Amino acid sequence: MSRMKPRQLPLAMPHQSAMNREDFLVGEGNREATAFIDAWPDWPASVVLLIGPNGSGKTHLVNIWAAKSRAAVVAAADLASSDPTALVGTGAVAVEDADDPALDEKALFHLLNAARGRGASVLITAHSAPSAWGVTLPDLLSRLRAAQPAFLGPPDDQLLEKVIVKLLADRQLAIDAGVLDYILLRMERSCAAACAVVEALDRESLARGRRITKAIAAEVLAPESEN
Repeated sequence: MSRMKPRQLPLAMPHQSAMNREDFLVGEGNREATAFIDAWPDWPASVVLLIGPNGSGKTHLVNIWAAKSRAAVVAAADLASSDPTALVGTGAVAVEDADDPALDEKALFHLLNAARGRGASVLITAHSAPSAWGVTLPDLLSRLRAAQPAFLGPPDDQLLEKVIVKLLADRQLAIDAGVLDYILLRMERSCAAACAVVEALDRESLARGRRITKAIAAEVLAPESEN
């Protein structure tokens, strides 16, 4: 009687996602936003709003821009405890997740004032346009409406395939073309979903001590297809 190979307990092994410009994959959905990042410092406005859903590449673009501009990077929720003058000291600052309910509106307004006085560039990320944030400070809303928006849209199929291959490569994983096609036909069409699927594939492959197969992919995708 053959014995079934026992499942291994997967350990949480750290992996580093590549965040350089050459690692950022460009498609129709993110071409406009990428062009703005590449065009700095020749921006049409000193403040640019980078708007897109989770997993669309906002953080990656912030990292690219910060490396290029030497910008300070701060979470919107941390602005209240930060010195706006220090943040704009290098001439550039990025504020992530400005639509976070924990945002201190006055703190963001003071930062924009400090940036204007310093002649600094500001990159602000959010999931939606400022009109949807529930901003109550009129002067801040006016400043945000005057900013230049750059939108990140959903990935097309070609970009989604490249994203999955890159995420697998970041984890030093590879799969056959047939397995990749199987995944692409059945997964949610978003970069956030691609991240979740690759993480689950990595975990399940490690637990079984096998490379990623169509059977493993089917098991990983089953809960999603049942929704």
